[in-house]
Amino acid sequence: MSNIKSLGDITGRTKPSKFETLDPIKTFPEEVTKIVDVVADNLDNIVFLSSEGKLYQTSPRKYHEKQKAFENLPPMKSIASGYYHFLTISNEEKPRVYGWGQNYDKQLGFDSYYNKIEEKPTLIESLKEQNIEQICCCGYCSFFLNKTTNILFGCGKTKNGKLGNSEITERNVEIQKLHENVANVFSGHSEHTFIIKTDGKLYGFGFNQNGELGLGHKNNALIPTQIKLEFPVEDISKIRLAFQFSHILTNDGKLYATGSNLRTGIGRNLTEFKQYPQFINNNTIIKEIDCGFELLAILTHDNEIWVQGYFGDSNSNNSSVIRKIQTGTNLTNELSTYNQIKCCDQKLIYFLKSNSYLTQDLEKLLKNGYMSDCNIQDIPVHKILIETRIGKTFDLIKKYLESNCKLNEIQDLLKWIYCDEMINSKRTNEILNHFGIQDAQKTKLLTNDLKQLLFDEQTSDFKLVVKNEDDEEDEDEELYIHEFILAARSGLFLNMFQNIEENFQKVKDYSGKSLETIELLISFLYTDELPITADTDQEFIKEEFEDIVEYYQLNPRIPMMDIFEKFSKI
Repeated sequence: MSNIKSLGDITGRTKPSKFETLDPIKTFPEEVTKIVDVVADNLDNIVFLSSEGKLYQTSPRKYHEKQKAFENLPPMKSIASGYYHFLTISNEEKPRVYGWGQNYDKQLGFDSYYNKIEEKPTLIESLKEQNIEQICCCGYCSFFLNKTTNILFGCGKTKNGKLGNSEITERNVEIQKLHENVANVFSGHSEHTFIIKTDGKLYGFGFNQNGELGLGHKNNALIPTQIKLEFPVEDISKIRLAFQFSHILTNDGKLYATGSNLRTGIGRNLTEFKQYPQFINNNTIIKEIDCGFELLAILTHDNEIWVQGYFGDSNSNNSSVIRKIQTGTNLTNELSTYNQIKCCDQKLIYFLKSNSYLTQDLEKLLKNGYMSDCNIQDIPVHKILIETRIGKTFDLIKKYLESNCKLNEIQDLLKWIYCDEMINSKRTNEILNHFGIQDAQKTKLLTNDLKQLLFDEQTSDFKLVVKNEDDEEDEDEELYIHEFILAARSGLFLNMFQNIEENFQKVKDYSGKSLETIELLISFLYTDELPITADTDQEFIKEEFEDIVEYYQLNPRIPMMDIFEKFSKI
């Protein structure tokens, strides 16, 4: 379970950790290879979602040496938690939604005894005919978003506008349609909610007596009310909500807040979103944020941990002051490999690392040895990638590694080369220092190195011939590519390269798509980014991409349209 570790007091599940180290979570069976999400209720019940789609639940009162997954469930793709309940949605062609925990306020969306507690995920029958793609909890409420119709459904407590309607009933006993034209919904350890509508505007509703909605006043919002920001809504990267405050992280790493108990230098009981001054003057870029019930945790690009709330001490005078956790050098270096954080209660922060789609595909290439052209200690590798990452000739690299490094040390180095991931950071850095590479995790990113190879004629070993549709008199365009990249990322190219003759050095593109679309595709395969500019005909390219993803047999897990939307806004 190397991809998830914790910092802080784990309240009985394992021994409390110190701030100098990250504690690995060791209570999962060996077949669990990766945790992709973790949520918790206010009773310290914690639910983990594995990459295999299995759910594991721990409790401070029920410690087990090895956790057991919930049985008789389909694979799951997402989880959410309220104050005392959980939701999960299956990873099926027609997703199904399950709920468990307390149903006192009918937040589970099905009829049961008034105060019955569901011990395990139970199917929410009333949503079976809805194509629910997003789930979200708000304290005593639940939200279910059909992204095909953009209709938001919900149930649970209605008081103070928690569901965004003006009904005076105490609770919704059945799931019902709440709002139309909803593109996204955000809630959490709170009694207020934000939605982004299809008009591209941000709206908020629910409890607002501490200014947590950022509406400029402290009146509750019984219906969705537009929120004015000092930056465009499309710049929003994340919205994270706690009990009485809200935070927005922008795409350029800036952090804004509104609500109560904010001794941030911008005043207490804010009623509008303001940027944290601590991160303005020194140009700090925020990598990730998350909120617990009364806890905010921040991970910066410089691998600093900042917190606000009850964490690390019980000094109430210090709880509302945002402060940097003092960590040792080893911890700071280790944090560079993590790109997700989760606040699960007032005492605990989880750190997760999730490989990009690029590194997932390259990791598979390394594991299977596809299209390798050389070896290091009988491990099939790819010469041009090794040389590009290390910056030395392959023969020199191979000679040093085989003479001075153990097999496991070479394997750890290859993990960094292919996946930007350091297993043994101390030893891997020692090896890289020998080749003149200092502070590799900051100065030698995989995507930056692969950008050097993009369309590079000198290092390429193959040509992709694309018909120039813009001018019939122009000759076909030849794009310089590298077999190992395209084999890793495209099932079509992998099959082709494994079955063509060795002296076959170019192939024609038969997708029928424009040269610009093919160039964007190749750029994405090398970098996981789409270099879209203001001159790009985005609607035309988007239509072509919907076909080209299937044609080139890309990794089916890649949400290509979501990625297109992300980079079209940059």
